[in-house]
Amino acid sequence: PVSTHPPSTRSFSRLKGRLIEKKMARLTVLLVALVAAMAQAFAPNATPVARSAAVPTALPVKVKIEVGEGEPIESALRRFKRQVNQSGHLMELRHRRYFENSQERKKRKIVQARFRKRMERMQARRMRQQRT
Repeated sequence: PVSTHPPSTRSFSRLKGRLIEKKMARLTVLLVALVAAMAQAFAPNATPVARSAAVPTALPVKVKIEVGEGEPIESALRRFKRQVNQSGHLMELRHRRYFENSQERKKRKIVQARFRKRMERMQARRMRQQRT
């Protein structure tokens, strides 16, 4: 026979606590796996390709976040992604995917500077409009 009475609050809170612990353990494992995958993505290949000695093969990755107790894993992941983007490692990896000679690098830097100046002008214009 199935009971129609609701479970006691004590057993419900105990069950809820266990479910939260299991979920946090899974999310912690996921975060560790993500960090390990990101670190492995920045590491040099096991079999190095012949390159000139002037070009380093690995990027110095120093992105670290502290996860607070009781902090949702989503916010920790968001902070980690933001720090990786701010460090510029992903952009550097994109540029190092293919060889880029000095002329191409110079052109790319000029285009980036134009875009940066344009954004600065737009932001300054917005700030002037907000003051008035």
